[in-house]
Amino acid sequence: MHINLESDYAVRIVHCLALSSARLDAQSIAERTCVSLRFTLKIMRKLVAAGIVRSYKGARGGYVLARAPGEITLRQVIEAVEGPYRFSRCVDGDYACN
Repeated sequence: MHINLESDYAVRIVHCLALSSARLDAQSIAERTCVSLRFTLKIMRKLVAAGIVRSYKGARGGYVLARAPGEITLRQVIEAVEGPYRFSRCVDGDYACN
């Protein structure tokens, strides 16, 4: 399985947040993960919408994981940026396999 660049960056970002004990602003996350600030912000919006990351506004704002790192799966991170992923269409109840 090959994941796209956006998913790779999302995994890096979640890992960065998992290693931090404090809120991180987008610029710090971008620098620590070697992802452009613009792309970091795009990914952060998706991770927040998926409930993986929590955002705080204001001077003391930033980002933190919404759950403990051990409760976040790789699949959840990938699906947050790429959308639902089916490993096999035969597992999906809407498809009949022979």
